[in-house]
Amino acid sequence: MAIFAEQVLTPMGWIRDARVVVEAGRIASVAADATPEAGDERHSILVPGMGNVHSHAFQRAMAGLTEMPGPGSDNFWSWRDLMYRFALSFDPDQIEAVAAQLYVEMLEAGFTRVGEFHYLHHAKDGGHYADIAEHSVRIAAAAQETGIGLTLLPVFYAHSQFGGQAPGEGQRRFINDVNSFARLIEGAQKAVESLNQSKVGIAPHSLRAATIEEIRALQQLAFDGPIHIHIAEQVKEVEDCLAFAGMRPVEYLLENSDADGRWCFVHATHMTDAETIAMAGRGVVAGLCPITEANLGDGFFQAPLALEHGGAISVGSDSNVQIGLGAELRQLEYSQRPLHRARNVIATKGRSTGRTLFDEAVAGGGQALMHDTGIAAGSPADFASLKPVFDVGYRGDQVLDAWVFGDGMRVDSVWVDGVRIVSDGRHRNRDRIGSRFAGVMKELLAV
Repeated sequence: MAIFAEQVLTPMGWIRDARVVVEAGRIASVAADATPEAGDERHSILVPGMGNVHSHAFQRAMAGLTEMPGPGSDNFWSWRDLMYRFALSFDPDQIEAVAAQLYVEMLEAGFTRVGEFHYLHHAKDGGHYADIAEHSVRIAAAAQETGIGLTLLPVFYAHSQFGGQAPGEGQRRFINDVNSFARLIEGAQKAVESLNQSKVGIAPHSLRAATIEEIRALQQLAFDGPIHIHIAEQVKEVEDCLAFAGMRPVEYLLENSDADGRWCFVHATHMTDAETIAMAGRGVVAGLCPITEANLGDGFFQAPLALEHGGAISVGSDSNVQIGLGAELRQLEYSQRPLHRARNVIATKGRSTGRTLFDEAVAGGGQALMHDTGIAAGSPADFASLKPVFDVGYRGDQVLDAWVFGDGMRVDSVWVDGVRIVSDGRHRNRDRIGSRFAGVMKELLAV
């Protein structure tokens, strides 16, 4: 298969009149100033696919259902109570249906891979299924059906608070010890065997839910993927960690672990400058979820400071209240502008803001999900074509600025492993998967 595009974003920058040849799911060659050949697909703009580094698939079913204020103050913790109650209602078929719908939406948005931070493991009463990895099997099935790349991150969740406190009743479907989690990882690895270029990592949920000793024990398990952890998302978490250890969460984890480029710190919204610089220096990727962080009132990551010190950033959709690649990048930049009272805060290295955000998120997402990215010979053939809403002649970085800040671009086609899954903005199985999702939502809302 060969694709001819007027503009292609490569790791070395934009090239014009490019011919991209794909063989066996990988990019065989990329040539600039080329001439289209008979049988070539023709597209206007080609950009690399991006990884969505942080997703809780089941929460897609909650989108738009938590915006009614309660009798008291609404915050992350009150939202979490509602989420726990919702989590107790799913059966395996429903999880698979919701995940499939979510992955369709991600692909249509231009995401080509997902990091599924999956912690809803067990039966409704907290007991283990005959296959302890039953829900991981369902996530893998949703990825298989939709064609999205998968880095599966089974979550280790054992406690309710710092210091190894017993979990709450509402957390019963999440809970494992190290031994049962080892079986879960084995089951997850079997579940993804038939998927192309899949990875299985580990995700200690947080320093509240996993002790540092347990995290070290988890690292001894056999897995080929990354290590992700929620950290410093809420002020209360920082206060509780200070009370427990006399240190802030990021400070504590950097001091007591080997966190490096294999790790992704998710959210990291409440950090000191010293923590931000130290995290960047260790090569840890920041897994940012700007829309969810705004929706939950979390806080802001110090992206300019991290990038200044060579840090890596990536984006994810977390609670999946909205799926939009450009929207996540836009919210990331807009979260910084009031803080700094400035515009184009994240733009670096002579690139526009849209280009900087896109480049950094593609590279950081690839690192965080342990998957090669970029339109270059030898890389996986994961990319998207963009089509201008109006043909006004956007060139180079203007393309990404128009997409991120002006809604001037729409995703036309998406390829994963060289297979076109989205055409004219529509996933090939959108209608069937959407119909099943609608039926499941009616079941869940009737409970």
